Amino acid sequence: MRITEDIAYVDLITGGETVRIQRIQDEEHVIDGGFAKTSRKCPPFCVHPISVAPGVETVGEIELLEFLKTDVQNGTGIVIDARTPSWYQKGTIPGSINIPFTDFTEDPQSLTVIKLMERLGVVSGPAEDSWMDKLTAWAWSAGLASPDEMMWDFTRAKRLVLWCNGPWCDQSPRAIRSLLALGYPAEKILYYRGGMQLWQIFGLTVVVPEA
Repeated sequence: MRITEDIAYVDLITGGETVRIQRIQDEEHVIDGGFAKTSRKCPPFCVHPISVAPGVETVGEIELLEFLKTDVQNGTGIVIDARTPSWYQKGTIPGSINIPFTDFTEDPQSLTVIKLMERLGVVSGPAEDSWMDKLTAWAWSAGLASPDEMMWDFTRAKRLVLWCNGPWCDQSPRAIRSLLALGYPAEKILYYRGGMQLWQIFGLTVVVPEA
C-alpha cells in the first residue's frame, strides 16, 4: 500500500539509522486507544482553525514528508514534537525531536529559552548588519542595554515544523505563538495540524524513542 501514487515510502536517516516511513500494509488495521476517540471535552480539547497565526503555513502529511527528506536531512530544518515527554515516549513521527510546548512559554530571559533558541539556530543579541546594530549588540552584551528586553539574531534560524496530537490539541499552537512573540520569523515556521491523530489514521510509521 503506497502513500501516494508516486511515493511508496520515504527512507529517513535519523539518529544514525535509516527509518522507513510507510503506511501499514494490513488493510484491516484500525487505530485504537485515545486516537480512536471522536469526542473530547472542550475546553481544553477544542477544534483548532487551519491557520494558527498570520504568516505561518499549515502543512499536511506529504509536505511534512518532503520537509523531512530535504530540510531535516540537510540540516536546515527541524521537526518538533511539541507534546509533553510522556506523550513523546509513547511514540513519535520519525525525525522529530521533543521540545515540550512548556519550554517555549518560559521567561524569555531564562536559561531554558536561551538554550532552546540556540538549538534552533538563534543566538542572543541583535543582528549586526549596520553600525547601529553593532553598537546595540555591544551595549546589550555589556549589560548596558535594558535587561527587560531579550534580543535575538534570527539570521541563521532554522525552518521549523511543529506538531502535537491533532486538530484538537493546543500544545503546538501555543509553542508557535510563543515563538512568534519572541520574534521568530513566521515564514520559517510551519504547522502540521493533523498531528499524531491524522498520522496514525493514515497508517504512517510511528517510532518509540529510546529511553
